[in-house]
Amino acid sequence: MCGIFGYTGKGLAYASLLEGLSRLEYRGYDSCGMAAVNKNKLFLRKRAGKINQLKSDLQNILSAETTLALLHTRWATHGRPNRANAHPHWGCDRRIAVVHNGIIENFLQLKQELKAQGHKFLSETDSEVVAHLIEKFYRRSLTEAVFKTVDKLKGSFALGVIALREPDKLIAARKDSPLIIGRGPKGLFLASDMPALLTFSKQAVYLKNREVAVLTGGKINPVRKYPGAGCAVFSNGINIFDFKKKPVRPALETVKLKPEAAEKKGYPHFMLKEIFEQPRVLDRIFSLYSPGQKIHFPQMRLPGKFLKSIDKIYVTACGTAYHAGYVAKYFLEKTCPLSLEIDTSSEFRYRKLSLDRNSLLIAISQSGETADTLAAVREAKKCGAKILSICNVLGSSLVKESDGFIATLAGPEIGVASTKAYTAQVCCLYLFSLYLARLKGSLNAKNQRAILNSLKRIPDY
Repeated sequence: MCGIFGYTGKGLAYASLLEGLSRLEYRGYDSCGMAAVNKNKLFLRKRAGKINQLKSDLQNILSAETTLALLHTRWATHGRPNRANAHPHWGCDRRIAVVHNGIIENFLQLKQELKAQGHKFLSETDSEVVAHLIEKFYRRSLTEAVFKTVDKLKGSFALGVIALREPDKLIAARKDSPLIIGRGPKGLFLASDMPALLTFSKQAVYLKNREVAVLTGGKINPVRKYPGAGCAVFSNGINIFDFKKKPVRPALETVKLKPEAAEKKGYPHFMLKEIFEQPRVLDRIFSLYSPGQKIHFPQMRLPGKFLKSIDKIYVTACGTAYHAGYVAKYFLEKTCPLSLEIDTSSEFRYRKLSLDRNSLLIAISQSGETADTLAAVREAKKCGAKILSICNVLGSSLVKESDGFIATLAGPEIGVASTKAYTAQVCCLYLFSLYLARLKGSLNAKNQRAILNSLKRIPDY
């Protein structure tokens, strides 16, 4: 549940940076921190507690500007919630700062090796090894040091990295943990979730799995070469490479969400706001997928012949989405002549399942970045199974790895205790059940109309 926010550009006040970080408070956290270039020094301030407390600590410099910064909110996993374990972390010479979301599975082995080489650790976290590894590999190029570091890491990570010696450069690396790059008038931004970017960016790049991004001062650069990549990269201040240093052209997308989408709109908290958004979300789903008496999914992409032939469906999901899948199980088995098996995603890939090219796996995820669900999908694809995702984020990893998808159209859900995302998932799964039942001929038009009419009355209730 940690949050990352980073910046490189013409100059932004510390107060604005903390405002960006505060947009990630909904994720839950117990400590926070900031690293920034300040008067030719790498400034680091962090603490246990809330962003408002950090803001109070920085009261004397809030109006000052920096051209390079990394901020983080941490939910304690490795080590207690205290100042030492808060992010960012830095190396022994205090000239590199790193923030990390995820888990470094081989951190103990790496930590022992680094200690034997003379590195001094200040925290109990798995994340601090990343800073020391980068410091170990850092000679002339921070980018090259990051490539060497990610090659050593096992587990999941979203990384933000800055160094005093390269004061216009922010580096990001992603493996199984989401990162988004934003581009706006003030420069380039990095965040673990879109709400942090909404007031700063008009364009965004969703970093793909196993990619490194080099963000340079918000400049619009001509074609240039990155030393070590061996070829030219078309750049607008954003240079992206896969983990093998192969250049990837950045895919800039217009940010369609408005800043007010991340506001409470007068409600005391986001959860209550989202409870009251449920009728509009359901109306949106019915308007797109069933404006009349028929059901149509524009992005289904799975042939009707294939869907008609399947006699078994597998569902995988985590948490709230898993419970939405269970609702679908009862309704699907009631309306269609088939059986459905459902697994929480973390267990799915450890079962021996009879998946083949005639199998359908329904993967459900609000964000489309749930690591266990993505791992389950990849296992199913190895067996040749077709993937249908039920997801809220069109540009997510899950949607990109699926054969077809049904967008839940819920909009951003900031309340961690899910309400409207769950309702939207259940609604889409009900509509899919009716759609499949009509394909299979197990539900006649009259009964489908009766069920549809009942569903469409729910927003009024």
